Parts: sequence; structure tokens; C-alpha cells
Amino acid sequence: MKPTTDPPKTTSQQLQARREAASRLEPLECGHRDPLDCTASCTGETRETEVSPEAPEFDPGDIAGLWADARSLWYARDFPPYASTAWRELHPDDPKRLAAALEAAEMWRKYGDDVTQWLKDAFAPHAPVWQRPTLAERDAAAHPQPPHQLRATPGWPPIQIPGKPGRYLTHRQELAA
Repeated sequence: MKPTTDPPKTTSQQLQARREAASRLEPLECGHRDPLDCTASCTGETRETEVSPEAPEFDPGDIAGLWADARSLWYARDFPPYASTAWRELHPDDPKRLAAALEAAEMWRKYGDDVTQWLKDAFAPHAPVWQRPTLAERDAAAHPQPPHQLRATPGWPPIQIPGKPGRYLTHRQELAA
């Protein structure tokens, strides 16, 4: 038998399901039922990345309200750049996250693969400084190279000699020289 897979849930639906499951658990020593509700004072630890505690005040099913808030933020340009540290620290249902995602989607619609390549280049790991070419190596690569010597190849058509109209280099001429 194949296991049935439910359609993916939205972030607010996942959060609601987690809260319902946590309500059935025994309380922790600090009194919280969900470990995500615990703060540093409860456990004595510090978290590396904490999600902003203030959840936006709207009904999770109010998609129109979320869309309207995100749209007004998008027009006001009041949101952090998509995938930045500030963006990742926002609450999952914060309209600023959606506004930044809308901005990224609009850039991709306008500029397509150029933006995609820019994002790949921006987030690609770079070689350490000691493995990059030195200034002397870059200067040597920038010097002009000697001109390429034309050579005719057997079986290929004649090559027109640059700067000499009507003159061609053929394989037979090369053999004669």
C-alpha cells in the first residue's frame, strides 16, 4: 500500500498543528508545553538565531489581509532584501517576508536568468585570498600577447591574409616556403 501524502500545509497551518500537538503534552519544568515557547531564562541557554517574537496580528486564514499588508510594504519598500539575515529573522507569517519574496519574483520576471545567475554568483563560495591570483600574475596576464602566426592546414580552404585584400594563404604556399 502506498502511503497517502497530504498537500503541503502553509506555515500558519503547520504552526497551528504544532500548537495543537503541544497542548496534549505534559508541561516542561518551566511550565511551557512547546519547547519553542521557552526563552533563554527557561533553559539557561541562548539560541543562535531567534525568530522575532512578535507575531503579526491577523487571522492565519486571512490571506487577503496578508496580501494587502505585503503589497503596501512592497510599495513603501519597507522590507529587508530577500534571503538576507534580517529577512530570515522575521516571523514566518510576517508580511515583510512576503513583500521581499514578491520583490525577488518581480526581479526574476523582469530580468529572468540574469538575476538567477547574479544570486548564484552572490551566494557562491569564493576561493580564499591566498588561492586567488596575485597582482603580479594578473598584471602578467594583462600584457598583450604576440600576434598569432597564420598557418594553412591541409584540406582546409585558403585563409585570407588580414590587411592584404585579394591575398590568400594556402597549404601549397606554405609547403613551398
